Amino acid sequence: MAGRRMIGTKTVGRTLAHDSAELHVQGAAAFIDDLREPEGLVHVYPGFAGDGALGRITTVDLSAVLAAPGVIRVLTAKDVPGLNDCAPVFGGDPILADGRIMFHGQVIFAVVAATRGAARRAARLARIGIAAETPAVTVEDALAAKTIDVGEPYRFLRGDPAKRIAAAKHSVSESFRIGGQEHFYLEGQASLAVPEEHDAVTVHCSTQHPSEVQHIVAHMLHVPAALVTVECRRMGGAFGGKESQAAQWACLAALAARLTGRPAKCRLDRDEDMMLTGKRHDFRVDYRAGFDAKGRVSAVEVDFLARCGCSADLSNAICDRTMFHADNAYFYPAARIATRRLRTNTVSNTAFRGFGGPQGMLFAERLMEVIAIRTGQDPLDVRKANLYGVKGSVTPYGMKVADNIAPGIIAELEKSSGYRARRLKIARFNARNPVLKKGISLTPVKFGISFTLTHLNQAGALVHVYTDGSVHLNHGGTEMGQGLYTKVAQVVAEEFGISAAAVRITATTTGKVPNTSATAASSGADLNGMAARAAASTIKNRLIDFAARQWKAPKSRIRFEDGRVLIGNRAIAFGELARQAHIARVPLSSTGYYATPKIHWDRARGKGRPFFYFAYGAACSEVTIDTLTGELKVERVDILHDAGRSLNPGLDIGQVEGGFVQGMGWLTTEELVFDDQGRLRTHAPSTYKIPCASDVPADFRVKLFESPGNREDTIHRSKAVGEPPLMLGISVWTAIFDAVASLKPGAVPRLDAPATPEAILRAVKGMTA
Repeated sequence: MAGRRMIGTKTVGRTLAHDSAELHVQGAAAFIDDLREPEGLVHVYPGFAGDGALGRITTVDLSAVLAAPGVIRVLTAKDVPGLNDCAPVFGGDPILADGRIMFHGQVIFAVVAATRGAARRAARLARIGIAAETPAVTVEDALAAKTIDVGEPYRFLRGDPAKRIAAAKHSVSESFRIGGQEHFYLEGQASLAVPEEHDAVTVHCSTQHPSEVQHIVAHMLHVPAALVTVECRRMGGAFGGKESQAAQWACLAALAARLTGRPAKCRLDRDEDMMLTGKRHDFRVDYRAGFDAKGRVSAVEVDFLARCGCSADLSNAICDRTMFHADNAYFYPAARIATRRLRTNTVSNTAFRGFGGPQGMLFAERLMEVIAIRTGQDPLDVRKANLYGVKGSVTPYGMKVADNIAPGIIAELEKSSGYRARRLKIARFNARNPVLKKGISLTPVKFGISFTLTHLNQAGALVHVYTDGSVHLNHGGTEMGQGLYTKVAQVVAEEFGISAAAVRITATTTGKVPNTSATAASSGADLNGMAARAAASTIKNRLIDFAARQWKAPKSRIRFEDGRVLIGNRAIAFGELARQAHIARVPLSSTGYYATPKIHWDRARGKGRPFFYFAYGAACSEVTIDTLTGELKVERVDILHDAGRSLNPGLDIGQVEGGFVQGMGWLTTEELVFDDQGRLRTHAPSTYKIPCASDVPADFRVKLFESPGNREDTIHRSKAVGEPPLMLGISVWTAIFDAVASLKPGAVPRLDAPATPEAILRAVKGMTA
């Protein structure tokens, strides 16, 4: 499967190694902190109050900081020449707090020193007083304190769900909790700012959104955006945590560079990185649903109460996407899907792979499990009975599900995984074993692809062809390990009929492609691949026109393949054609642009087509739990995922595997713990547990769905594969739910997410009490 190539292509559809793979394994790939440090470099480190999550700043005594060895100066809010805010949209995120703090760890000052160690040590010497107020830490705290939400409540409404639930033969009403998640990228937040003439600055930043960092730094320095260049060659992971969160550290580095006239670098330690940056949103989910004896849903009412943190950040769009995916692959005849965006005195939560969608899907899958228990049916049969296409095909937000391949994927995986036979075997195992209990679950994924803020669905690219036939490629997408650069290079190579090795991949920079969108929403290859192909196609058409004139050949008989250009009966090297075209004064450089068609969204009405298409997948997971300790083992996982006509099957399978494991971690081992004073207590790998190699199931079967291609006109008919696989991990949580449910048929487990051993043990005790 990994070596499969799509019909009619030579480079696209092949498994090529990630462009940095060899550098990664050699330890030679340069990340921000690996860049050669310029002469005179200073280091910047943030400082904050040791106690307090909410209150007025009463004292800021920095005398000991300034007197510390190696310290050059200290930055505070009064040093900011322009806008003291690094928020992506709505404001409310000061670069340096002034007057009040809104969460524990909020940055109040920054130390500029000759070495990073000196800056870190000095930052701890500050004496800061806070007139502490009682913080709102949990959803319940925010509700009780009646804090002002970071965004207006919002809902989708179809029909009269309350009336239909009242009339239903069966109904359920319950509440459960979904935890957040730390990004835990391997490379922490880092920026290196280099001052230039005329107050300009170049910022090397580990960011998914160079253009946003550019504009925020420009506003802070009070200079035009053209004087700020932001560049990123690669990130050591991001997962959404470097979309809006990178800007603050870039600003501190740029401010230090401006005020000292020297290059400045800001890199956070892991503890501070975890304390000072946002997480995946956690939710309390309150819902009611009506259904019949066959498990078919008639109506749903669900309220997602999001703990957003101290500011809006991207919470409004994230909560909207939670609502967009609260149906997952299921049709709700009547529905009210609502969110509250609650303000708490914790670090502002932010984008994370799936962008709110996973939380909505987890609700949908829990609902299917609960209905199965209440009706005594196999959960897979309940899922099948509620799929789009069985009773309806229009979502609660008015979009028709026209590309529905979920039933086919589920049917294929049900057969290939041996789901039915294994469920019978598990039932026999559970009947014989009083302590160990097994569970199995097969869950689908239907994930919408596009930014729901329509104007973000655009991209630009720049391509140069040199006279030796080598190609320079630049575009607005960023590389965070997912292989985007490799895929886009394959697209350009395919267009010119050359090898991918002939395409030089260059760092994303605002100096070459302006006004870019974040590499997010799983749209990196969709947008940038199309833009790069447009640029390459422009040059290719010029070369075709030149060749047709030069050798008097019809354009229909000019082909680019295997590094050559076939012109009628003549064949010349691609580089030779480029050389001769240059002599003939044919331009060999072009920009390219792409905007996603067909999408539109009227948020006020809650209707439209926010997504260009849906990506699908399904996972079947089998687990064993120990009812005495709550320990868990994932025994086997089967995955079938839809990547359309994959641009690079090897990279896509890697994304599926990694996304699944990250989703599994979110729902099993990764628990964020805040105390009642708003302090994050799990801010290091000693207390926050991401999955390790031994957590990956030994029997792990991953396959890409054999697809004829995306029905929409995407780049080579491929589909996005960045975020959707994370939600395949939901099958592990529902398998745990199934195992706990086996203890008492007909009873619904009180299991929250993540299903840590403690949570599993609580659920088990609830079933046996």
